[in-house]
Amino acid sequence: MTHHERMLGSARIGYEARAETLVLREEPAAEIFVVSYLREPQGDPTRRPVTFMFNGGPGSSSVWLHLGAFGPRRVAVPDAVQPPPPPVRLVDNEHALLEWTDLVFVDPVGTGYSRAAGNAKNEDFWGIEPDLRSLTELVRLWITRNGRWASPKFLAGESYGTFRVAGLLERLQERGVFVNGALFVSPVLDVSTVDFDPRNDLAAALYLPSYAAAAHYHGLLPAGRGSLDALIHEVTEFALGPYTSALLRGSRLAAATRAEIVEALHRYTGLERDFIERVDLRVEIQRFCRELLRRRGRIVGRLDARYAGIDVGGVDAEPEHDPSYTALLGPFTAAMHHYVRHELGFEEDRPYEVLNEKTADEWRWDTQDHVGYPLTAPSLRKVMATNTHLEVLFACGIYDLATPFLATDYTIDHLGLPAEAMSRIHVRRYEAGHMMYVHPPSLQALQRDVVGWMTRILER
Repeated sequence: MTHHERMLGSARIGYEARAETLVLREEPAAEIFVVSYLREPQGDPTRRPVTFMFNGGPGSSSVWLHLGAFGPRRVAVPDAVQPPPPPVRLVDNEHALLEWTDLVFVDPVGTGYSRAAGNAKNEDFWGIEPDLRSLTELVRLWITRNGRWASPKFLAGESYGTFRVAGLLERLQERGVFVNGALFVSPVLDVSTVDFDPRNDLAAALYLPSYAAAAHYHGLLPAGRGSLDALIHEVTEFALGPYTSALLRGSRLAAATRAEIVEALHRYTGLERDFIERVDLRVEIQRFCRELLRRRGRIVGRLDARYAGIDVGGVDAEPEHDPSYTALLGPFTAAMHHYVRHELGFEEDRPYEVLNEKTADEWRWDTQDHVGYPLTAPSLRKVMATNTHLEVLFACGIYDLATPFLATDYTIDHLGLPAEAMSRIHVRRYEAGHMMYVHPPSLQALQRDVVGWMTRILER
């Protein structure tokens, strides 16, 4: 436990930081690493909100939301370019949320310093259901030990972390933990919206506006196409109309209509017509990242299409790396190792697992309730219907090619909720990628939107 005082935004805030391991004793047992920030003086805990934050992967620690977006310290990295040489720089985060809510950053088993305990193995937790069971218990244990059952509660997730949060909402509510608000950053609640499979044409349509935004950013579209907002609107209407209709027709698509679709895809993405023909009108995400800037000898980022990296395997169908990920991995890894030991006083010789690829490779996607593509959107629908006070905020990056913004719109539009419940769902877009908080204007806008959203909820 350490005590700090920093200028965070408009206020000088004193706070207590706790970097600790919480033990889940029910089998399979686990040791979960969490970092909590509690504002001082704490006052009446029933008036002070607490927000639990999760990243995704699956296999990712919470370092991204922690040191990138909402914690009291953040990694200083340049936007949309490769980082400078070490050493990495940590700065006070003027966009931290500690003025409005206490914060708890959670690392699921196999990430950060979290691991299985007793006779259990890490792999016992690597699946949708065991992951949700352990994190539900973690939240219950934390609020019990810290006397926060009566506090307003928020959940926040990024990427697969949003998949987690939707599932946690239902499981926590079943245990009597009702949540005031859920924040979904770069969401994915239905895997069918992002999976390119020969049996699934949905992803091709939902990705198209994001492809157009990337092409617009890199100057590949014809001059005079107008604003980015106008382009996105135009391409969205095309994607949900003529393009989807063409994809569904398959080999029955008339030759003249096919030629019109090829021409439109070329116009909206800058991709060559013969390439569009070769991929049968369906541009898979990795092929797009390789192909968009091939003539410049560059590849674009999947997490953030504004990033361009050196193309070292130009004859391959897929890029060898994601420049938007490799640009951030080193700085965030070094910063977290330094921060935990030297500023939070948590001494641990094991490596902090920023992203455990083995976890992602061995993840079990099966669930008890659903067949086909994994999804937790039904959990969100159920909780929105039964907890009529729950407010939801979706935050999407326009240049995010991992969880495209139109996929979020599609998921929301297919929740099947009445108008009253839909009025409690709010969506914001930012001119950045998956980790929109590395783009300073987007971080500022994200914080402003989250604070306004939280404030409205708490003032009711």
